[in-house]
Amino acid sequence: MTTFKRHRGLTEQAADAAVDQACRMLRLPTIRAQFPELAETAARDQMSYRGFLAELLMAECDDRARRRSERRIKAAAFPREKSLRAFDFDANPSVDPAVIHTLATCEWVNKGLPLCLIGDSGTGKSHLLIALGTEAAMAGYRVKYTLATKLVNELVEAADEKVLTKTIARYGRVDLLCIDELGYMELDRRGAELLFQVLTEREEKKSVAIASNESFSGWTKTFTDPRLCAAIVDRLTFGGNLIQTGTDSYRLALTQARAAAQDTTG
Repeated sequence: MTTFKRHRGLTEQAADAAVDQACRMLRLPTIRAQFPELAETAARDQMSYRGFLAELLMAECDDRARRRSERRIKAAAFPREKSLRAFDFDANPSVDPAVIHTLATCEWVNKGLPLCLIGDSGTGKSHLLIALGTEAAMAGYRVKYTLATKLVNELVEAADEKVLTKTIARYGRVDLLCIDELGYMELDRRGAELLFQVLTEREEKKSVAIASNESFSGWTKTFTDPRLCAAIVDRLTFGGNLIQTGTDSYRLALTQARAAAQDTTG
């Protein structure tokens, strides 16, 4: 057991060493790293003892919150970084910025409501899915991102290995499940039924956000059983939000504009 000998009138060097050792023992890496600079600032600004202590503790709390956010974003397994700040609302007038920024408050996640992003390729639905998922992770919610086909394949494997209940429970625990590219590939009845089980596990308890290139009327190509298709649509729309990102690919338009600009300058 390590104890500290307390002496009044420590030299600055001895005090710094004591602070460093205490921060190591108490696992306060941010205070340990920022103490010298904050101490100099406090002395220069004639900060009170209480003010100096508050600055140290707030720095530690802020850094811990940042690291927690980073861990949640990493655990979500997003395939790439996307932010709402980087989304070009001017290039896609179909998307209402006010609605998206309201969703960024994550109240819908808190209430366990669903979100559907529907639109053609290149209209920004995956960008918004990842960006809103990132906002939720930063707000303290547990988030998981997956492709629809990857999720279904994992469920099928889990069923074959007799661990389906455990796998569904794992997906049921996250606060927000983001399912991308739903509707790109036809799912057989077994895969569709397993996906339905995940959605049922989360219904009215935890949020699901999906991005799809098919309108709901076209989902019968993905879920070939009409009754199962209707039940899945019901799970994903009841009380939730529907964002239609349109049919005009601004990603393609941007590529064409860049190519035209190169031709002009060339």
